[in-house]
Amino acid sequence: MKKFFVFGVITALMVGLLAACGGETTDVEEKDVSKVESSDKSDNAKEVYFKDNEVKLIDLKIKITETKVIQPGEPGNEYSEKPVFAIWYETTNLSDKDIDPTTAWTVVFTAVQDNNPNAVNELNVGALPDEEFLDSQLETIKKDGTVKNAVAYELDDLETPVTLIATQGISGDKLGEQDYNIK
Repeated sequence: MKKFFVFGVITALMVGLLAACGGETTDVEEKDVSKVESSDKSDNAKEVYFKDNEVKLIDLKIKITETKVIQPGEPGNEYSEKPVFAIWYETTNLSDKDIDPTTAWTVVFTAVQDNNPNAVNELNVGALPDEEFLDSQLETIKKDGTVKNAVAYELDDLETPVTLIATQGISGDKLGEQDYNIK
């Protein structure tokens, strides 16, 4: 329950915090990945992207280091009746802004399983899959510092790949997407 409460608080805070930021390894298929120039009009406009398991925005970088499916009852998925798709990642703060790994992930990524012919099936976030990060998931990352974390999404089936869609912050431009096969 503590994990769900912490994530609920995080979700409530994340909108305001980063809105300006504009085991087994699974198979990954990249598609529709594009390079986008920032809206910064200065001569030092920086490249932003999502490719090769890494997303880079002006203020932060997130590198996905591991993914795996965890069945109900197994360590990392003790509280759900559904299997989860767990993702371990590292967040680097490239700015002087207050950035934590959980908020950074949630503002940038959406997970989808395209198994509904009529609607977008955005996956629900599950409990934290790795208790190692209970105390560090909300740590403020120093400029040029990196903090590890993990996230899990409840799966609707074990056949359809999970698509991670990266954007430049909430309602920001789409940077690209990658499919993760879960079989």
